[in-house]
Amino acid sequence: MKRMILTGLAAIVAGALAHGGTTLAQQHGGHAGHGAAATKQDSPATAAFRAANMTMHKAMDIVFSGDVDADFVRGMIPHHEGAVAMARVMLAHGKDPALKALATGIIADQEKEIAQMRAWLKANGK
Repeated sequence: MKRMILTGLAAIVAGALAHGGTTLAQQHGGHAGHGAAATKQDSPATAAFRAANMTMHKAMDIVFSGDVDADFVRGMIPHHEGAVAMARVMLAHGKDPALKALATGIIADQEKEIAQMRAWLKANGK
C-alpha cells in the first residue's frame, strides 16, 4: 500500500519537474491553492475536496512548542485526518475501483496512525 502511494507521489513530482523544471513550491507557492475558495462551477466532489483541504490546513497551523516530537505529532494528526477526508471524497464520488481500494486502505492506515499519535500525546502528557 505504501509503495503504491510513494510511486504515485514520485510520478507527480516527476511530472511537475518535466514541466519547465520548476519545483511544485515555485509553481504553486507551496500549499497555495489547496484551500482556494469554491466557485459556482465546483462539483460536489471538488467542493468536498476544498473543504477537506481548508480544514486540514487550518488544523495544521499549530503553534510550535520547540518540542520536535510533540510538534511533529500535532501537525501530522490533522495531516492524516485530511488524507482520510480526501479518501472519503474518493469513495463517495470516484469511479475507479483500484483508486477506491487505495482510498479504503488509506483510511484504515491513517486512522490507525492517528490513534497511535493520539495515544503517544496522552502517554507523554502533551
